[in-house]
Amino acid sequence: MADSEEVMKGFLAGLPPGVERPEIIGIVVNEQGMERALNTPGVTTLGYPYSISAYFRRANANMSRGESRALVEKLKQVTKSSGHGLVVYISMAFGNPYEEPWGQEIVEEALVWLKDIGVRTVSLADTVGTAPAAYVGALYNAVKDCVAGIELGVHLHSRPENAAEKVLAAYDAGCRRFDGALTGLGGCPFAGDALVGNIATETVLSALAARGADIGIRADALEPVIAMTQEIRAKYAQEVRAQ
Repeated sequence: MADSEEVMKGFLAGLPPGVERPEIIGIVVNEQGMERALNTPGVTTLGYPYSISAYFRRANANMSRGESRALVEKLKQVTKSSGHGLVVYISMAFGNPYEEPWGQEIVEEALVWLKDIGVRTVSLADTVGTAPAAYVGALYNAVKDCVAGIELGVHLHSRPENAAEKVLAAYDAGCRRFDGALTGLGGCPFAGDALVGNIATETVLSALAARGADIGIRADALEPVIAMTQEIRAKYAQEVRAQ
């Protein structure tokens, strides 16, 4: 975003003394974004949404498949040199609403390619939130063994009422890396349903706790930042209504 550097500056300035700086992922979609992220203090990891949908790739980043793969390879090289981490998200991994070729074999091919070039952290993304829970679990279970050595996670979008079952489907299939957003803030502008968004962090935690998972995060410790996030949502919702 245009003011990402200012946001990071404010965030770092607000950390209490003695608090360890967290891992912070800067999502980039082109070389300009890559350079900005590399030069922004506090960013520890670069993230890139690699789409297996030609339509979404062109609409979201205006790139061909070859251009997108070239950028991933460059990201791998520069993050290795700079000491940054790298995570690649496979967009449209759980389905494609654009009437293009799609299937498990396309996801597997992308995963194997990423492994071959040295990417070690990958998240499968339900970009527009259309995948049912059963399919989330089935696909994760089907592809996880083709990339031994990769930390394979999920970045799921969902309507709120379906969120927990999607998380549990991935967990039961063996997933141990989950993305979430406090209160479900944000999402994908390409989702056809206004209620589809990021899965709330608190939903992820409660769903995994129901399975007896050792999460390492106290739900009560999140209460102050959840309240802050709700204030942000309310503020910008009011501004949108006023426009």
